[in-house]
Amino acid sequence: MIRYAKKNDADQIIPLIMIILEDMELGFLQTYGDEKLRAILKKGFMTETFRYSYRRAMVVEEEGEILGVAYGYNESEEAIIDLPLIEIFNEFEIPVTEKMFLDKEAFEGEWYLDSIAVRDDQRGKGIGAQLLAALPEFAKSQEANKIGLSVDDDNPRAKKLYSRIGFKEVGRATISGHLYDHMQIELD
Repeated sequence: MIRYAKKNDADQIIPLIMIILEDMELGFLQTYGDEKLRAILKKGFMTETFRYSYRRAMVVEEEGEILGVAYGYNESEEAIIDLPLIEIFNEFEIPVTEKMFLDKEAFEGEWYLDSIAVRDDQRGKGIGAQLLAALPEFAKSQEANKIGLSVDDDNPRAKKLYSRIGFKEVGRATISGHLYDHMQIELD
C-alpha cells in the first residue's frame, strides 16, 4: 500500500535516506559521521518543513514494514527546506553556518523528486515503480504541474526507467560534486 509517511515511520525511513546520502558521498556525512547524521535526520524528520520531514514523503508499506520511500518538494520551497537544521545543529554543537546540502537541485517551477529509495532486500520487486506511479498525484496535491529529478551519470538504468515513463532530459546539474542529468515530466 502507498501512503503518506507518519512520524512513527522515522526508524524505518532514516536508513533509506542514508542509502541516498551515502551514494551521493555527502560531505556532511564524511565530516560528522553516520551516527550523528542519523540523529540529525531523525530530529529533522519530526519537523514540518525539513527536506526529509515526514510531511514530504510517501512510502510503500506492507504488513507494517516500509519497503520504499520517495521525497519531494516544490522548487519554490527550496530556500526553506533546510532551515530547521539551524536549531538542530545547535543541539548537536555544529556551527549554524554549516550546510548539509550545498547545491540548488530543483529547476524553476517544478515539484522536485529529491530522493527515492527502496530497501536492499526489496529491490527488483517493483517498489520503486509503485512510488514513481504515485508521484503525479502526490505532486498535484501540492499544486505542481511538472515533476523534475536529477539522475546520476553513473546510473544509466535509472535514466532509462525515467525516460520510459515519460521524463525528458532538460538540462545538467552538479550536485555534491557529481554530474547529473535533470529530467522533467509534465503533469495532466
